[in-house]
Amino acid sequence: MDLEELFARHGVKPTANRLLIARALQESGRPLSMTELEAQLETIDKSNVFRALTAFKDAHLVHALEDAGDGVRYELCHSHSSEDDDVHVHFYCTRCHRTYCLEDTPVPPVDVPEGYEADSVSYLVKGVCPQCR
Repeated sequence: MDLEELFARHGVKPTANRLLIARALQESGRPLSMTELEAQLETIDKSNVFRALTAFKDAHLVHALEDAGDGVRYELCHSHSSEDDDVHVHFYCTRCHRTYCLEDTPVPPVDVPEGYEADSVSYLVKGVCPQCR
């Protein structure tokens, strides 16, 4: 999908920096941490990366997921509205410390006890990826 179309669908203004950040996420093939994004995008100030990711998260343009590595990782959300309808399982490699999307593995339904209200679900599998095996 074209990034400008994705931005429009989520109501995000497509500035030059935001497009570069989104393109880096799109081309990575896996969720990236802010540190990884900063290393790839040396021309963009750390605070601009942070502000763009915050705007993306607020507009449901990215998923922010906590992993077992260095904190939060971000991936583009290809849902068609403000509701996240592309939720899937993630895999964290304990050797290379990378997180991968398992796009074809949906998050299983989770029943929470009465009185609780779930807003989101994060499902992380830990192990060794094919490259490290």
